[in-house]
Amino acid sequence: MFCTLSTRLLNICIASFCKARQLQKAEAVIIDGIRLGVLPDVVTYNTLVDAYCRFVGIDAAYSVLHRMREAGISPDVITYNSLIAAATRKCLITRSLEFFNEMFQMGIPPDVWSYNILMHCFFKSGQPEEAYGVFLDIINLSNLSPSPATFNIMINGLCKNGCTHGALKLFRYLQSLGFVPHIVTYNVLINGLCKSGWLGKAMEILEELRESGNMPNAVTYTTIMKCCFRSRSFRSRNGSRNYERGLEIFSEMKSKGYTFDAFAYCTVVGALVRRGRIEEASDYMKQMMRKGIALDIVSYNTLINLYCREGNLEATYKLLDEMEERGLECDKYTHTILIDGLCKAGNIEAACRHLEYMNMMGSGSNLVAINCVIDGLCKAGEIDKAMKMFKTIKLKDSFTYSSMVLNLCRAGRFHTASKLLLSCLRGGMGILRSARKAVLDGLRSSGFTGEARKLKSKIRLAQILRY
Repeated sequence: MFCTLSTRLLNICIASFCKARQLQKAEAVIIDGIRLGVLPDVVTYNTLVDAYCRFVGIDAAYSVLHRMREAGISPDVITYNSLIAAATRKCLITRSLEFFNEMFQMGIPPDVWSYNILMHCFFKSGQPEEAYGVFLDIINLSNLSPSPATFNIMINGLCKNGCTHGALKLFRYLQSLGFVPHIVTYNVLINGLCKSGWLGKAMEILEELRESGNMPNAVTYTTIMKCCFRSRSFRSRNGSRNYERGLEIFSEMKSKGYTFDAFAYCTVVGALVRRGRIEEASDYMKQMMRKGIALDIVSYNTLINLYCREGNLEATYKLLDEMEERGLECDKYTHTILIDGLCKAGNIEAACRHLEYMNMMGSGSNLVAINCVIDGLCKAGEIDKAMKMFKTIKLKDSFTYSSMVLNLCRAGRFHTASKLLLSCLRGGMGILRSARKAVLDGLRSSGFTGEARKLKSKIRLAQILRY
């Protein structure tokens, strides 16, 4: 009895050190325990294997197995599950299979979690067919039964690999066999449907969840709400309806008394800002702060975006000072939001200075911020400065070209815009259809119909060569 208690205490100490990432101290505890006559067991070494997998590496973890055998302790299924999981986290499918096969060679029968982890590894590696094969193995093995986690991994993996229809069919098939899904399964499916843009189906599953007697939780509501606000265009009829749905979901969350985190509020505020409903966004942000929800970097970025849209630059700079006092470092989104806000407020000089400051601080290239400044310069009538900046930057994307082409057309410089358009297409880069149309329409309206016709042919040729 004394030995059992001592070994248990030894394992508790080792687990504590491993959790704190102090693996050397954990190793020292094992040595001291052996010296005192308290021998480690398989749990001791499994704890160590898992810690090495998470914090050091797979090879270091695998080397523990040799020490286990020297101590007369045989690895078990938990040992190998830790190794397979570590290989899965790094998408090392070959290594996962090696560990899985080694279990068979050692005479250790895999459990359902061994198959679950391997199935997840195949999905992560973009091999849904092989993952489905593992799923069938679980179904066909007489000594194993799939768990709810098995079904969740299958549904999630199918959705993430573009097989959303297959995930929904599997869900329905499992229900026909008598499987009663819990809230986690519903959330996995709803998340997959939302990420695939199947909002209508996601709403159907949400209604089905309500009718099943299971109550949607904060994760369910936030997932649906985010999908509603992700509509491509709030101006379209569907986009406007989805937007209102999102607000309804948020109101339902509030009425049911769910505890909100910053993410839920920021999702709503971000959507309101994009729609131009600044006052409502401001009210929600005040609600969040009144509830005492701690502001993280995402919350600060949302607030900065809100104040910039309001034109309240004084409040924006106060927020930046507050972030610095709290030890939060501005990320690229923070800088981009600030630069975009300065441009929209017409303060182009300040935006350019902040862009230079970013470069001096070594924040790296921020193409989105550069695009904002170029567009801001053009809208301020300083198109030559914008062109100069455009020529100096090495990295450009389709938005950089599209913005420059559109602004050149607005300035009536259609020939320059056409040359820039062709250089973009010949470089193998796409450009917005609105930019192409603006150049062609501009040339025609200026009386250069022949040049417009030639440009259209060159655009077609460039597109053919590209594809």
